[in-house]
Amino acid sequence: GGWDYITIDSAARRLYISHTNVVHVVDPDSGKVVGSIPDTTGVHGIAIASDLNRGFTSNGRANNVTIFDLKTLKPIMQTATGENPDAIRYEPASHRVFTFNGRSNNATAIDAKTGMVLATIPLGGKPEFSVADDKGHIYVNIEDTSEIAEIDAARATVTKRYSLKPCDGPSGLAMDVKKRRL
Repeated sequence: GGWDYITIDSAARRLYISHTNVVHVVDPDSGKVVGSIPDTTGVHGIAIASDLNRGFTSNGRANNVTIFDLKTLKPIMQTATGENPDAIRYEPASHRVFTFNGRSNNATAIDAKTGMVLATIPLGGKPEFSVADDKGHIYVNIEDTSEIAEIDAARATVTKRYSLKPCDGPSGLAMDVKKRRL
């Protein structure tokens, strides 16, 4: 099967690796598998909310998110999203999780505490990857329009767009939070 995103939980010393329909959890110090999160059909990404003891997976072929307990790795519930959720991001200031749904060209905002969908945000194109600034904003690259969209997490709306042209089809994205640079 295929592989996609990896996520490190530095505080808990766990590495989460998406692999087709399961997330492998590895101790990065020993390199040993310490657990797994099953039934994550078409899993792409993993988001960690340490402050809530919850993790989240974006399940691309199931069009949903699996919410799991960080200590036990046991699933708590699943929440429906748009079509083909790919990137997933926890935004700590709002306590919300956002999935970026490639086939429906939107984002789903989920209350990380309750698992309830709060909003669907139209993005005007195919989202690929996202980063958060830890101040209430999420930035996502829109692959087919060569833009970055800025989302106000609390309002669940797109507030700005930045053209990346002549870049064509941006897929990777990183942020230096300290210097506030994408």
